[in-house]
Amino acid sequence: MKNLLSLILLFVFLTSCSTLSRKRDQQPSTSSITEMDASQNAPKLVVGIVVDQMRYDYLSRFYNRYSDGGFKRLMNEGFNLTNNHYNYVPTYTAPGHASIYTGTSPMNHGIIGNNWYDKFEGKVIYNASDDQVSGVGSLSDDGKMSPRRMLTTTVTDQLELHTQGKAKVIGISVKDRGAILPAGHAADAAYWFEGGDKGSFISSTFYLEQLPKWAADFNASRKADDYLKTWNTLYPIETYTASGTDLNKFEKAPRGKTNAVFPYDLNSLREKNDNYSLIKATPYGNSIVADFAIEAIKAENMGKDEVTDFLAVSFSSTDYIGHQYGVNSVEVEDTYLRLDKDLERLFIALDQEVGKGNYTIFLTADHGAINNPAYLQTRRINAGYFNRSDFKDNLNTAIQSKYGVNDLISNISNDQIFFNKANLIKNNINPIDLENFIAMTIVDYKHIDKVFTRNALVSGTMQDGTGKLIQNGFHHKRSGDVIYVLEPAVISYSKTGSTHGSSQSYDTHVPLLFYGNGINKGSSSMRTEIIDIAPTISSLLKIGFPNGATGNPISNVLKQ
Repeated sequence: MKNLLSLILLFVFLTSCSTLSRKRDQQPSTSSITEMDASQNAPKLVVGIVVDQMRYDYLSRFYNRYSDGGFKRLMNEGFNLTNNHYNYVPTYTAPGHASIYTGTSPMNHGIIGNNWYDKFEGKVIYNASDDQVSGVGSLSDDGKMSPRRMLTTTVTDQLELHTQGKAKVIGISVKDRGAILPAGHAADAAYWFEGGDKGSFISSTFYLEQLPKWAADFNASRKADDYLKTWNTLYPIETYTASGTDLNKFEKAPRGKTNAVFPYDLNSLREKNDNYSLIKATPYGNSIVADFAIEAIKAENMGKDEVTDFLAVSFSSTDYIGHQYGVNSVEVEDTYLRLDKDLERLFIALDQEVGKGNYTIFLTADHGAINNPAYLQTRRINAGYFNRSDFKDNLNTAIQSKYGVNDLISNISNDQIFFNKANLIKNNINPIDLENFIAMTIVDYKHIDKVFTRNALVSGTMQDGTGKLIQNGFHHKRSGDVIYVLEPAVISYSKTGSTHGSSQSYDTHVPLLFYGNGINKGSSSMRTEIIDIAPTISSLLKIGFPNGATGNPISNVLKQ
């Protein structure tokens, strides 16, 4: 009997370690909760899906090749907002994810780029880096991440606050920022993929002291090894008519391969492409995220009681592939056809584990992407390239000629010019005079379209157009002193692949689909903005808006 009792106690202990600590288990019975109980038909689970670098037209361009169970399920059974845009620049991954979940723009949440120059520290910093934490499941700096640099709350934070911590919130992506910023500050966990020689999902001590057993078991299964295989087209390559030719000069091949053409033998390429990191730049990066997300739903019992849970999933391999091969590539088309299959798998798992009608999904993107300018030039479309190094040299020469002083500029990045304030004071130079001189000088520079000064952005209100987008992306404390805007279809990038970051529609126009519990069926071409998503979900859940929210609920999406 004593041995039997010991075995029972051991089983109970192991079971308690198999998932994240369920904070709601320490609370009174959920039958006493009136705000979000089943009688009000609140979703048991919200799933936020962000597809990294997904232009809106990928929905229509590949529509006929999608299955009925993936993108089409959301489009045809949910609500499709066809005119959804980012309301700020720069359109990068970190600001995008932050804006989706905070319901406001960089001017408030403070995530002004993936990296930005910190004028107080005098160095470039990463949006999620945090030396106060350590990696969980990793000994490298890849794990030293948190959302501390994000200044406002997220819809996921508000759900945790509203339920007194009883909601379970988890973020998952191959990118740290794609998991961390959506999960928010109060989340139970955020997981991201460590490449190199690891090939596993990790977290940080901001959330956890150790990986739950199911996550450790997933890593131990070496699922990543299964995806280092040959990537060939899902269908016969001659059927990929929505893309350009497979062999062209506008794509970059992975190291160890002469041309960017199918097939890609990933196992033979892994050694020259940072081993497991290679998975990120293939459709299988999305597949392993879907695998991990499905396992999280099952192991963490998400959506299994009356308190709404939240799963934030970001599919980021689309971004790596877009950067490398470009908008018009067969690789991008194949990636979206395969992502469609992964979405279908995820939705089937949700039906089985949570129940159709018991969950709500939204799907959007953190930014779009430009078609390769060199390719556009072959089609007689105005496009080009901007050399930042030459620009910096010419600007410094002009400043030296005018003021007779060097080192008045500390940094130029993200199309922003940061002043060396100490040197301005030392040489008795008025910063507004320097702003105006630089603006007047560089507006005539080749491929620069518009220029905005700090004084203009701080002292006035831009009503519309590019100025309004710049102002929404301008954080008074963190942003630079002069901001310049390049002409449409002009980028500072290599001549292969695609990039993003501008105020043009190819970067701002992204999908927005809602589906499931509490969502109407339909579509609309009215203009919506990315900052409207969090207030819409907050309204659905009847919780407070994120504390910096400036967006509005999209009323025709919601049944109530």
